[in-house]
Amino acid sequence: MKYILFTFALTALAVTAETKPVFIGTGADGIYLAEFDTTNGTLTKPAVVGKYEKPGFLAPHPQKPILYSIGFGSKVGAFSIAKDHSLTLINDADSGGAGPCHVAVDSTGRTLAVANYGGGTVATFRLDADGKIEKMVSNIKIKGSGPNPTRQTAAHTHGVYFNKANNLLFAPDLGTDETLIYKFNPATSEITPNDPAAIKAPPGSGPRHMDFSPDEKHAYIINELTNTITVAEFDPKAGSLTDIQTIPTLPDDFKEPSTTAEIEVHPNGKFVYGSNRGHDSIVVYQRDPKTGKLTFLQHAPCGGKTPRHFAIDPSGKWLLCGHQNSNTLSILSLNPETGMLSEPKSTIETPAPICILFP
Repeated sequence: MKYILFTFALTALAVTAETKPVFIGTGADGIYLAEFDTTNGTLTKPAVVGKYEKPGFLAPHPQKPILYSIGFGSKVGAFSIAKDHSLTLINDADSGGAGPCHVAVDSTGRTLAVANYGGGTVATFRLDADGKIEKMVSNIKIKGSGPNPTRQTAAHTHGVYFNKANNLLFAPDLGTDETLIYKFNPATSEITPNDPAAIKAPPGSGPRHMDFSPDEKHAYIINELTNTITVAEFDPKAGSLTDIQTIPTLPDDFKEPSTTAEIEVHPNGKFVYGSNRGHDSIVVYQRDPKTGKLTFLQHAPCGGKTPRHFAIDPSGKWLLCGHQNSNTLSILSLNPETGMLSEPKSTIETPAPICILFP
């Protein structure tokens, strides 16, 4: 399928100190943009700013006005961001495997990492000084499987995450019940297996996404198939993760089909949030800053069907949740002192939202 270059001028968009642009990756016809008011929690109607077939997950360049996106099939693309936040495709490349689902950029802005779900691979690309995708450097095929006969017949890499020291890359793999750990060389963009090479989840868990606490003492891995979260201590010297807690994301009495999707630690480090697709809720936990362990606080209605992704806004007072199967996006008020979420303040139409990004 040919990818189309497209720009869209948002003449009405005027971002102020109280408003933030929000890019929305979709399973539809392109990357959307809306303006979010952090004071009153309102969002303008999303509009397409870059045509790219089923762009899905997005990641920003750390220094330059560039946005990276997965694409349909086996593509990953780089887009320049204009002052009006319209997007222009710079170039794209083969992602290194079928079904790319997640991307990340290292802190130097010279490496792009891609998780290929269908291919079960982790790939890294060298970016040139202007942010263009230059060449593939590493492409590691993950081997193994899990006990789930429909979801774990092979590796299915679901995320890629650099640590703050920029010397490690983590990759949760749904198919093998592992979160892989790679040594990362920012000078060359190469990754190699760490020792230890992974943290293993209980069989059938299906690790999907992860997030670190702000102090990076602990990692939180959400397991899609068992609806649980693994809490792990992080040893930056060894590059290791050690399991210290597993906690459920669903109420004990909920027996309907459900799978988890996204996880995020609040910027203040006091709370952790996860999404339940089926139960259609955001689960909220209080985080012990010393031990890293979690205590359940709340199951909050997310405002739509299948909350595939959510993002906490830069003020830490709002949570934006995208519902893939109801084609909507809801805004929930968040109390940064208690961690609790309110009923959805508003819900707007957005086609198949998969990623919500405050660049």
